[in-house]
Amino acid sequence: MGKEGEELTEQETAIYDRQIRVWGVDAQRRLSKSHIFVSGLKGTVIEFCKNIVLAGVGSLMLNDDRLVTEELLSANFLVPSDENVTRGKSLAELCCESLKDFNPMVSVSVEKGDLANFDVEFFQKFDAVVISCCSLLTKKSVNAKCRKSPRRVAFYSVECRDSCGEIFVDLQNYSYSKKKNEETIECQLQYLSFEEAIAVPWRSLPRRTSKLYFAMRVIERFEELEKRNPQDVSAGDLPNVLKLRKELCEAQCMNESQIPDLLLQRLLAARVEFPPVCAIIGGVLGQEVIKAISGKGDPLKNFFLFDAMDGKGIIEDISNINN
Repeated sequence: MGKEGEELTEQETAIYDRQIRVWGVDAQRRLSKSHIFVSGLKGTVIEFCKNIVLAGVGSLMLNDDRLVTEELLSANFLVPSDENVTRGKSLAELCCESLKDFNPMVSVSVEKGDLANFDVEFFQKFDAVVISCCSLLTKKSVNAKCRKSPRRVAFYSVECRDSCGEIFVDLQNYSYSKKKNEETIECQLQYLSFEEAIAVPWRSLPRRTSKLYFAMRVIERFEELEKRNPQDVSAGDLPNVLKLRKELCEAQCMNESQIPDLLLQRLLAARVEFPPVCAIIGGVLGQEVIKAISGKGDPLKNFFLFDAMDGKGIIEDISNINN
C-alpha cells in the first residue's frame, strides 16, 4: 500500500509530528503516499473524507455527479447552503473545494462519470476504494474489478440508513504486524469478496449474528428486484418487504423473528441521515483505511454494524464455512 522507498518531506514531518508519535514514521510515510478513491458523497462518507484528509493521505479522488438537494444537505457539512455557490455544481465539485481547505498537503480532485462504468485499469491506480449509495450489482462489480487489479486494492462499501450503519471490508489476502507481549508478530488474513460474503448461507452463521446484517440483505435485495435506486424506498414498501423476508427466510431455513418488522420499517422510512451516526461510522471507516494502508493493527473482518437504538457496534466475520 502506498509507494515504497519514498521518504516524508521536511514539511510533512513537521505537520504530521503528532501522528508520527502515535503510529510511527513508516505508517505516516505509507499514508502520505497513498491514493484513495471515494464515490457516493453522503454524510457518512463525508465524515470519512474529512478524517483521512486530516490524517494526511497523498491524494483523494471524489466521484458523485449528483446536484445538491435538501436531502443531501442533511448531514453534509462540506456543502455551502448558499444556492448561488452550489448552482450548477456537482456534489463532488463542491466537496472538493471544501476538503482542500482542511489540509493543503493533500491533493483532492474530482472524477466525473458513472461508477459502474469505471474499469479495472482505473481502480488499480488506488490503494483503497470506498463506495456508497450504489446498487447491489454495482457493489459486486466494483469489488470484483478491485480484485482483478495486478496490485492489491482495498475495497470498502458503507451504508447509513436511519440510525443504523454498515461497513463491508475486503482486503483480499492481507498481511500486517501487531504487538503482542512486547513482541511484533506477523499476521495474515483472507477475505471474501462482497458477492461471496453475502452468499454465505444464513443457516451456517452463528445464532448471535446481528439482526441488522440480515435486515440490510433483505432491503438491498428488495431494491435490486424492484429496480430501485439505492435507498429509494419508503415505509409504504413494508408489506412487500415483509413478503420478501418470508421468502428469503424460508429459503435460508431461518426464523423470520431474526429480522424484526420494526427494524425493517426503520430502514425503509429513513430519508435523511443522522449526523451523530455518520460521525461514528465515518470514524470507524477512517481508522480501518488507515490501518490497511499502514499495515499496523488488527483490521476489521469483514462487516461492521452499528445501531444507535442500542448504541452497539458489532463486528461480524461472515466467512465461507468451508474456509
